[in-house]
Order: sequence, then C-alpha cells, then structure tokens
Amino acid sequence: MRKLALAAAVAAVFASPVMVSTAQAQTAAPAAAPTPDYTLTGNLTIANDYRFRGVSQTLGGPTVQGGIDFTHTASGIYLGNWNSNVSGVQYTGGNGAEMDFYGGWRHSWGDWGLDLGGLYYYYNNAYYGGTGGTSARYNNFEGYISGSWKWISVKYSYAFTNYFGLRGNTGAATTAKDCFTGSTCTTTLGDHGDSKGSQYIEVNASYEIVPKWTLSGHVGHVKVKNYGVLDYTDYKVGIAYAFDSGWTLGAAAVGTDANKQWYSGERTVNGNNQAKDLGTVTGVVSLSKTF
Repeated sequence: MRKLALAAAVAAVFASPVMVSTAQAQTAAPAAAPTPDYTLTGNLTIANDYRFRGVSQTLGGPTVQGGIDFTHTASGIYLGNWNSNVSGVQYTGGNGAEMDFYGGWRHSWGDWGLDLGGLYYYYNNAYYGGTGGTSARYNNFEGYISGSWKWISVKYSYAFTNYFGLRGNTGAATTAKDCFTGSTCTTTLGDHGDSKGSQYIEVNASYEIVPKWTLSGHVGHVKVKNYGVLDYTDYKVGIAYAFDSGWTLGAAAVGTDANKQWYSGERTVNGNNQAKDLGTVTGVVSLSKTF
C-alpha cells in the first residue's frame, strides 16, 4: 500500500505542476507545539488495603492515597510527594499517616530507561512502643536505581538508615505473636545491632493485552540486615481497566511468605485481642486516577 501511495504522489506532481503558496504550506503543516519545560501531575487512589512490599500497612483496612509529581522535562530531574493512611496499631503514637518525599533523575533511550533517586518515609510522631523520646522512630530513608526495557523493569533499593527504625534496643523489645492466639510468646527478636544496609530488589512487568486492559506482575525480596528472620519474598498478579474518564479500576492478588509471627498486628474482635497476619494472600481492589 505504501508503494502505491508513493507512486500516485509522484505521478500527481508531474501531471499537475501547481505552485503552492507559503500561506498554504503553513496551513497544511502547522508547526509542532513546543515541549513544556516541566510537567506537574497529581494522583489519587482508593483501595480496600494498603500493601507495601506485600505487607498490609492498614491492618487489612481501607486506604485513601494521593500525591503530586514535578518533572523538569529537559533534564529529567523530578520531585514528588505521596501520602497514605496507615494503622495506628502498627505505627504507634503517630497520627495514622505516612508521607513519602522523593526525588531523582530519569531518562530513556528508545525502549530502555534508567531511574536514580532517593525516598524518605515519614511517620509523624510515631515511635516503637509509642513512647517517643529516646525510642526509635519508624522513619526510613532509601536510595534506589531502576532499569527498564519496554514493559519490564528491575529496581534495587538500599536503606541508608535503620530499616524503618529497627535497631538493637527496639529489636530486644519486639516479641512475636504466639500461634496467632493474640498472646505474645517469650521470644524476642533480639538485639542484633543496626539494620542499616537492608535491601529490597524487585521485578515488575506491565503489558497491555488488549486496548484498555493491562496485565501486571511483581515479585520482590526483602533482606533485613542482621535480622534474617524478617527476610521474605512478596508477589502480586493483577489486571486493570482504563476508563475513558481517566479513572483506572484494578484488581490484584497480593501475598508474601513472611513469617506471620513477626509480620502481624493485633485487632479487637468482640472485646478480645486477636492477631492478624499482615502478609497473607489477599485480594486488593483499587480505583485510581492521574490528573
């Protein structure tokens, strides 16, 4: 078809030597709009659970999340903020909120991409045990590097601080749940020093199988330095549908092989305290939009 069109165009030129004015040429081929110096976007998500690296951060409850992103298009430098509610049981003493602040540099070369940056997780006034003062805070700072090719990416994160506040004194004070009866066992996590240098590596894939329908997959592994009992692998398989309005409806199965004695939280049911496995397989349904 392309050869036939080219031949017809050449024949038309020789058969009809018509002069084209400058004004006509400008009307037929308007100049392309200049690339903006920066972009500013926002995002909003509503979901039945907030899963971070496979582990629930809301004790299995619903979440409302949102953020804003600034990108300087010429340099690839970006800054952003993202926020979510979290469980006060898991992040004691705080106001039940997580605030993430991040920045970095990204660039793409055809199908290939590279992303370098840092991310700070902030939990206002939340401490282990909720006592404040000298007790460790949950705040965490990580650096990351991510490489991508078409619809697949690999990302590596490294904790420059104690991993979400975990250090010797907090480890010595942390006890595991006993067989999920709600009581605590006598075994503590133990004082093994700092957890700086903890790592997380993940592989993500996202592919549009048919127009508006996207299939995604994820697998990651947490390695907590000096606290190997807390290491685990998480995974997710999901599908999403993009509406013409800009909203996206997603559904995913999320789970981990995390030791439930350490990754659990207590909730009150009929006046009794019961332990809840925070890393068990569950379905997460979400509604999100970028604007």
